Amino acid sequence: MFEFIKGNLVHKGLDYVVVEVGGIGFRIYASMNTIAALGEANSQVTVHTHMNVKENEITLYGFATREELSSFEMLITVSGVGPRMALNVLSTLTSSELGLAVATEDYKTIAKSKGIGPKLAQRIILELKDKIKKSMDVDQIETAENTGVMIEGNIEKDAISALMVLGYSAKESASAVRKVYQKGLTLEETVKLALRKMHG
Repeated sequence: MFEFIKGNLVHKGLDYVVVEVGGIGFRIYASMNTIAALGEANSQVTVHTHMNVKENEITLYGFATREELSSFEMLITVSGVGPRMALNVLSTLTSSELGLAVATEDYKTIAKSKGIGPKLAQRIILELKDKIKKSMDVDQIETAENTGVMIEGNIEKDAISALMVLGYSAKESASAVRKVYQKGLTLEETVKLALRKMHG
Protein backbone atom coordinates (compact mmCIF):
# COMPACT_ATOMS: atom_id res chain seq x y z
CA MET A 1 0.00 0.00 0.00
CA PHE A 2 2.74 2.51 0.99
CA GLU A 3 5.83 2.50 -1.25
CA PHE A 4 7.59 5.04 0.92
CA ILE A 5 6.93 7.67 3.57
CA LYS A 6 8.58 11.09 3.29
CA GLY A 7 8.46 13.48 6.20
CA ASN A 8 10.07 14.85 9.34
CA LEU A 9 12.03 12.42 11.53
CA VAL A 10 10.78 13.33 14.99
CA HIS A 11 12.06 10.42 17.10
CA LYS A 12 14.51 7.51 16.98
CA GLY A 13 13.93 4.54 19.29
CA LEU A 14 15.99 1.39 19.74
CA ASP A 15 14.14 -0.50 16.99
CA TYR A 16 11.85 2.09 15.42
CA VAL A 17 11.57 5.64 14.17
CA VAL A 18 8.66 8.09 14.16
CA VAL A 19 8.14 10.08 10.95
CA GLU A 20 5.61 12.91 10.89
CA VAL A 21 3.63 13.48 7.70
CA GLY A 22 0.82 16.05 7.66
CA GLY A 23 0.47 16.11 11.42
CA ILE A 24 0.38 12.30 11.74
CA GLY A 25 3.27 10.42 13.35
CA PHE A 26 4.01 7.02 11.80
CA ARG A 27 5.84 4.51 14.00
CA ILE A 28 8.06 2.53 11.63
CA TYR A 29 10.09 -0.45 12.83
CA ALA A 30 13.57 -0.49 11.34
CA SER A 31 16.96 -2.16 11.46
CA MET A 32 19.81 -0.57 13.37
CA ASN A 33 21.51 0.11 10.03
CA THR A 34 18.51 2.08 8.78
CA ILE A 35 18.08 3.97 12.07
CA ALA A 36 21.74 5.03 11.89
CA ALA A 37 21.50 5.95 8.19
CA LEU A 38 18.47 8.23 8.64
CA GLY A 39 20.52 10.79 10.55
CA GLU A 40 19.46 13.20 13.26
CA ALA A 41 15.96 13.98 14.53
CA ASN A 42 14.13 16.92 12.94
CA SER A 43 15.54 16.17 9.49
CA GLN A 44 13.57 15.36 6.34
CA VAL A 45 13.78 11.66 5.48
CA THR A 46 12.43 9.18 2.95
CA VAL A 47 11.74 5.70 4.31
CA HIS A 48 10.96 2.79 1.96
CA THR A 49 8.22 0.75 3.61
CA HIS A 50 6.71 -2.70 3.90
CA MET A 51 3.28 -3.01 5.52
CA ASN A 52 2.49 -6.15 7.51
CA VAL A 53 -1.25 -6.70 8.11
CA LYS A 54 -2.52 -9.10 10.76
CA GLU A 55 -6.05 -9.60 12.06
CA ASN A 56 -5.90 -6.87 14.69
CA GLU A 57 -2.68 -5.08 13.83
CA ILE A 58 -1.02 -3.13 11.02
CA THR A 59 2.74 -2.71 11.33
CA LEU A 60 5.08 -0.65 9.17
CA TYR A 61 8.68 -1.69 8.56
CA GLY A 62 11.00 0.88 7.05
CA PHE A 63 14.33 0.97 5.23
CA ALA A 64 16.82 3.62 4.21
CA THR A 65 17.40 1.97 0.80
CA ARG A 66 15.37 -0.06 -1.67
CA GLU A 67 18.09 -2.74 -1.53
CA GLU A 68 17.53 -3.26 2.19
CA LEU A 69 13.75 -3.41 1.63
CA SER A 70 14.26 -6.06 -1.08
CA SER A 71 16.52 -8.09 1.22
CA PHE A 72 13.89 -7.87 3.99
CA GLU A 73 11.13 -9.04 1.64
CA MET A 74 13.26 -11.99 0.53
CA LEU A 75 14.10 -12.93 4.13
CA ILE A 76 10.47 -13.05 5.27
CA THR A 77 9.70 -15.61 2.55
CA VAL A 78 11.96 -18.06 4.39
CA SER A 79 10.14 -20.55 6.61
CA GLY A 80 10.61 -19.58 10.26
CA VAL A 81 11.74 -15.99 9.58
CA GLY A 82 9.26 -13.31 10.61
CA PRO A 83 9.59 -9.54 10.13
CA ARG A 84 11.28 -8.88 13.49
CA MET A 85 13.80 -11.66 12.90
CA ALA A 86 14.51 -10.30 9.41
CA LEU A 87 15.22 -6.90 11.00
CA ASN A 88 17.64 -8.60 13.39
CA VAL A 89 19.57 -9.98 10.41
CA LEU A 90 19.61 -6.57 8.71
CA SER A 91 20.73 -4.93 11.96
CA THR A 92 23.76 -7.24 12.04
CA LEU A 93 24.55 -7.29 8.31
CA THR A 94 24.17 -4.76 5.53
CA SER A 95 22.23 -5.89 2.46
CA SER A 96 25.50 -6.39 0.58
CA GLU A 97 26.97 -8.48 3.41
CA LEU A 98 23.83 -10.62 3.49
CA GLY A 99 24.01 -11.10 -0.28
CA LEU A 100 27.66 -12.18 -0.05
CA ALA A 101 26.90 -14.55 2.84
CA VAL A 102 24.09 -16.21 0.88
CA ALA A 103 26.19 -16.41 -2.30
CA THR A 104 29.14 -18.02 -0.49
CA GLU A 105 26.95 -20.15 1.83
CA ASP A 106 28.51 -18.50 4.87
CA TYR A 107 25.86 -19.47 7.43
CA LYS A 108 28.12 -18.56 10.37
CA THR A 109 28.00 -14.88 9.43
CA ILE A 110 24.18 -14.93 9.25
CA ALA A 111 24.03 -16.84 12.56
CA LYS A 112 25.65 -13.86 14.32
CA SER A 113 22.24 -12.16 14.14
CA LYS A 114 20.07 -12.13 17.29
CA GLY A 115 17.66 -15.07 17.36
CA ILE A 116 19.26 -16.81 14.35
CA GLY A 117 20.87 -20.14 15.12
CA PRO A 118 23.07 -22.19 12.75
CA LYS A 119 20.13 -24.32 11.50
CA LEU A 120 17.97 -21.31 10.63
CA ALA A 121 20.95 -19.55 9.02
CA GLN A 122 21.49 -22.62 6.82
CA ARG A 123 17.78 -22.66 5.93
CA ILE A 124 17.94 -18.99 4.93
CA ILE A 125 20.81 -19.76 2.56
CA LEU A 126 19.16 -22.88 1.17
CA GLU A 127 15.79 -21.26 0.48
CA LEU A 128 17.16 -17.99 -0.89
CA LYS A 129 19.67 -19.74 -3.14
CA ASP A 130 16.90 -22.00 -4.44
CA LYS A 131 14.73 -18.96 -5.30
CA ILE A 132 17.69 -17.23 -6.95
CA LYS A 133 18.69 -20.35 -8.91
CA LYS A 134 15.19 -20.77 -10.36
CA SER A 135 15.18 -17.15 -11.47
CA MET A 136 18.72 -17.36 -12.85
CA ASP A 137 18.04 -20.54 -14.83
CA VAL A 138 15.22 -18.86 -16.76
CA ASP A 139 16.94 -15.54 -17.19
CA GLN A 140 20.35 -16.94 -18.11
CA ILE A 141 18.78 -18.74 -21.07
CA GLU A 142 17.34 -15.41 -22.23
CA THR A 143 20.68 -13.68 -21.70
CA ALA A 144 22.50 -16.34 -23.71
CA GLU A 145 19.97 -16.08 -26.53
CA ASN A 146 20.19 -12.30 -26.62
CA THR A 147 23.94 -11.85 -26.21
CA GLY A 148 25.56 -15.20 -26.91
CA VAL A 149 27.37 -14.99 -23.57
CA MET A 150 26.83 -17.40 -20.68
CA ILE A 151 27.97 -16.64 -17.13
CA GLU A 152 30.28 -19.51 -16.25
CA GLY A 153 32.76 -18.56 -13.50
CA ASN A 154 31.93 -19.28 -9.86
CA ILE A 155 32.76 -15.73 -8.75
CA GLU A 156 30.51 -14.35 -11.48
CA LYS A 157 27.64 -16.65 -10.49
CA ASP A 158 28.09 -15.84 -6.80
CA ALA A 159 28.18 -12.11 -7.57
CA ILE A 160 24.90 -12.40 -9.49
CA SER A 161 23.34 -14.28 -6.54
CA ALA A 162 24.51 -11.58 -4.13
CA LEU A 163 22.99 -8.83 -6.29
CA MET A 164 19.70 -10.71 -6.56
CA VAL A 165 19.43 -10.80 -2.75
CA LEU A 166 19.50 -6.99 -3.02
CA GLY A 167 16.43 -7.12 -5.26
CA TYR A 168 17.99 -6.82 -8.71
CA SER A 169 16.71 -9.11 -11.46
CA ALA A 170 18.85 -11.92 -12.84
CA LYS A 171 19.15 -10.03 -16.14
CA GLU A 172 20.25 -6.76 -14.49
CA SER A 173 22.70 -8.61 -12.23
CA ALA A 174 24.23 -10.73 -15.01
CA SER A 175 24.62 -7.71 -17.28
CA ALA A 176 26.38 -5.62 -14.61
CA VAL A 177 28.68 -8.47 -13.51
CA ARG A 178 29.61 -9.28 -17.09
CA LYS A 179 30.60 -5.64 -17.69
CA VAL A 180 32.88 -5.32 -14.65
CA TYR A 181 34.31 -8.76 -13.95
CA GLN A 182 37.98 -9.42 -14.63
CA LYS A 183 40.13 -12.36 -13.58
CA GLY A 184 41.72 -11.78 -10.20
CA LEU A 185 38.83 -9.82 -8.72
CA THR A 186 37.38 -11.14 -5.47
CA LEU A 187 33.65 -11.72 -5.03
CA GLU A 188 33.31 -8.64 -2.82
CA GLU A 189 35.18 -6.44 -5.32
CA THR A 190 33.01 -7.74 -8.17
CA VAL A 191 29.78 -7.00 -6.29
CA LYS A 192 30.94 -3.48 -5.35
CA LEU A 193 31.96 -2.69 -8.94
CA ALA A 194 28.68 -4.07 -10.30
CA LEU A 195 26.65 -1.96 -7.84
CA ARG A 196 28.64 1.12 -8.85
CA LYS A 197 27.95 0.32 -12.51
CA MET A 198 24.21 -0.05 -11.94
CA HIS A 199 24.01 3.17 -9.95
CA GLY A 200 25.73 4.98 -12.80
